[in-house]
Amino acid sequence: MHVVILAGGKGVRLRPYTTALPKPLVPIGEEHAILEIVMRQLVSAGFTSCTLAIGHLGHIIRAYVGDGSQWGIRVDYATEESPLGTMGPLLTMLDRLPEHFLAMNGDILTDLDFGDVYRTHVASGAPLTIATYARQVSIDFGVLTTDSDRVVGFAEKPRMDYRVSMGVYGVSRAALARYTPGLPLGFDELVLDMLEARTPPRAYEFDGYWLDIGRPDDYDRANREFSLHRDMLIKGA
Repeated sequence: MHVVILAGGKGVRLRPYTTALPKPLVPIGEEHAILEIVMRQLVSAGFTSCTLAIGHLGHIIRAYVGDGSQWGIRVDYATEESPLGTMGPLLTMLDRLPEHFLAMNGDILTDLDFGDVYRTHVASGAPLTIATYARQVSIDFGVLTTDSDRVVGFAEKPRMDYRVSMGVYGVSRAALARYTPGLPLGFDELVLDMLEARTPPRAYEFDGYWLDIGRPDDYDRANREFSLHRDMLIKGA
């Protein structure tokens, strides 16, 4: 099984932590970088090879990860010379990827079973599988529904329930065949194109532990909680 880890972003939202370090290498706890935790999880899930899509401070990631032998996984690299969006980096390496593979952000902390996402994707026949997570947002105001100048509905401080993308995807090469390598391709554009073509992605629902280390508050929470979840996140480490 093969995985592409998207690790080329600048981590702007996580500054100042990412001023000198790429986001996937910021430390969690006192011993591990996020990327190391992800690598260990992928190996435990049965993945044998990985392509790291790097860009900003990519030389530091290369120096840290090397060929992946320290974790028992084969690692190669694809360098993003200019920003290509979430899915654009996959187009530049498509000819050397297997028919089905996992793609994921390199900065998430989760106990998701990556292997099961991959196997479910392959079995489904869907062009794209999106791991999803339940979120809730509470609105601190009374919400009005209007029709022109008439109020036709009202809810006092409602709570909205929805599912978000976790940044983990099962991908089939055929889903990307129509796009031009070297041009940006966002996750949003890909999904909207699939919906328009009536070839919708599949949702893989997950309700375990998940943090997207995208903002200082999320990063601080990850460090506070890591000791509680360490054994669950990196078994045997």
